[in-house]
Amino acid sequence: MRIRTIFSFAFFIAAISVQAQLYPVYSQYYFNELAINPAYAGAHVQLSATTTYRNQWINFPGAPQTISFSAHSSFVRGKVGLGLMFNEDRIGSYANRDISASYSYKIKFPFSTLSFGLQGMAYFVGADFSDLNLKNIDDAAFNILNQVKPNVGAGIYYHKKDFFVGFSVPLLINSNYGLSANLTAAMKRNYFLRSGFIKPISARGNVKINPSILVRTQEGQPMSIDFNAAVIFYDILSAGMSYRTGDAVITFLSLKLADQLYFNYSFDWTASHLRPFSSGTHEFMLNYRYKLPGVHKNLACPTYWNYRE
Repeated sequence: MRIRTIFSFAFFIAAISVQAQLYPVYSQYYFNELAINPAYAGAHVQLSATTTYRNQWINFPGAPQTISFSAHSSFVRGKVGLGLMFNEDRIGSYANRDISASYSYKIKFPFSTLSFGLQGMAYFVGADFSDLNLKNIDDAAFNILNQVKPNVGAGIYYHKKDFFVGFSVPLLINSNYGLSANLTAAMKRNYFLRSGFIKPISARGNVKINPSILVRTQEGQPMSIDFNAAVIFYDILSAGMSYRTGDAVITFLSLKLADQLYFNYSFDWTASHLRPFSSGTHEFMLNYRYKLPGVHKNLACPTYWNYRE
């Protein structure tokens, strides 16, 4: 009985998540804007590779776990950006995977850059019930049809050294997935509006504040706003908090491990109706940057906590 109850609970949560949230949610887009805006491709000038692991709603049966890898770089003397991103989002027995390629074209001004981005994506939705102890293996609810559908996205990104603003629609095509006889999933358009700035608050400029905001909305779902604020110490350590309306309070930390390697950690303190059942969400990120000798010769690269060189 206990196993059946846990499975039913997990399946219910999976159904809710699949219908309302096919596009992965990250707390650390703060450090990797490519996750929400294709126009960000090449913004670091040098090659920038990032891996992320997110364990959502700890102790919650069937809760989402997300793994992602992305890499992007500028080319053609910094005028073009190319990016690649892979996500795997597991929810209960379901696995959503996507791979996307991003292209950006940059118009450079003396102290700022304006980027226009396009994204192409292949999205895979499926399930594996082989590890479940089913009494009726012929139940139509578990006859899964794995599906793949393409999608496209677009974005715009304007940034100076200490300020940025961007708007993106990573998924322009609404898609429906018939996963089984009793469960459907919908991929709806997501809209992201994002902005922030950096300002020194110490006499020598080695301590800075970094507030930012993200407004996200998905067709058919209520709007969500993230209010973020961080303090940067000596360009080595950054610590801050975020508030996601109706969902969570987030604390995060970023640390420079080496000149080219950075580690980020965040914890989401659940504030929604799931709070009695969840201990929160862990998210880990590693970012590595490398200046390709034959590609980025004589090009200045922004530091980790600046938006432009």
